[in-house]
Amino acid sequence: MYKKILVPTDGSALADQAVTAAIDYARCAGAVVVAFSVAQPYPMLPMVDGAMMIDPVVDSAELQRLARQAVDAIARTAQAAGVACETHTSLSFVPYEEIIRAAGEYGCDVIFMASHGRRGLSRLLAGSQTQKVLAYSSIPVMVLRPASPVP
Repeated sequence: MYKKILVPTDGSALADQAVTAAIDYARCAGAVVVAFSVAQPYPMLPMVDGAMMIDPVVDSAELQRLARQAVDAIARTAQAAGVACETHTSLSFVPYEEIIRAAGEYGCDVIFMASHGRRGLSRLLAGSQTQKVLAYSSIPVMVLRPASPVP
């Protein structure tokens, strides 16, 4: 059914579960996995007396290195399973928009991602990139949810 699967990751254990499920699906369907990670820089805040300033260049470089590590790990897992895999990273303040953009740019026909399963106030305060992808994506989104919600 689906032939090119975008698998966004933040490198978390929950994202790893979705990666495993996506690779299993891809192996059965003969699909290609597109591993994708967004390095999300911290917003810059105005300096206040006595505040420390983070060097945004160093910070962004480290975030991009971690994003590259996350997609490389997916590629190794896919290769071990005999599944073709492309890897891509991006730097953005708005991860859900980058995920949707990447799906279009790389010709994906489905997005397979994890959701933390937050409920109530925690969901409202923490936000959900998965929820935003579900709301704005023009292609199907498959969501892996944990057995029990994360507080």
